[in-house]
Amino acid sequence: MKKLTEEKNKTYIYGKHPVMDMISTEPKRISKIFIKKNFADEATIQKFATKNKIPLQTMEERKLDEYAEGGVHQGIVAQVAPARMIEMKDFFALVKDKENPCAIILDELEDPHNVGAIIRTAAALGASGIIMGKHRQAQINGTVYKTSAGTVDKIPLIRVANLNDAIRKLKENKFWVVGLDGNSPKTIWQEKFDSPTAFVIGAEGKGIRSETAKLCDFLLAIPMTPGVESLNASVSTALAIGEWKRQQIK
Repeated sequence: MKKLTEEKNKTYIYGKHPVMDMISTEPKRISKIFIKKNFADEATIQKFATKNKIPLQTMEERKLDEYAEGGVHQGIVAQVAPARMIEMKDFFALVKDKENPCAIILDELEDPHNVGAIIRTAAALGASGIIMGKHRQAQINGTVYKTSAGTVDKIPLIRVANLNDAIRKLKENKFWVVGLDGNSPKTIWQEKFDSPTAFVIGAEGKGIRSETAKLCDFLLAIPMTPGVESLNASVSTALAIGEWKRQQIK
């Protein structure tokens, strides 16, 4: 039990697609691969592991369950280096020559499924980066990797000590900061996204913190049919980035 507690400080990804994707693209980030007994694709995994000199270990499924923390691992788990994070200055260097870049700011999202889904959408639609705080924020764990369908490492992730300071820096660098707020009278369909844009996504059930909302240049709502329950964070983000993307198509 002591060993498992120590290993909880490490990053584990699970499921055939996330593990195979990392084996194919960044095998050096994998330190170990664990598979269940009689794993269907053992020969294929053994071939990749041998080629890349990655230790491969067979173990009981209940142990894999512990590493995956209850997630659907499909009989395979990998211990990997933590997701790469960059600093704000590096983000600004990446976008300095881009026309109307888009950033996503996660304001204390605690559900890793939401974070993974947002990463997947942001990567698919061409957002330039995702900014998140160090505290009260879901970490980039196996659930995030699985939900993101292998896109965690395909978009810059920026970890900051203070989100409000990050917003101020974005504004200093000519970004318009837009908070998604269901109570706003103005919707994403009524705004032109023709300048660098950063969308602030509030926490599940709580929304954007009041001090953070005050820093936003304006607040926008997702158009909704009256009487329908509000959308979750990842769906709202997808609609906002989708509208931004639509407006960039010329």
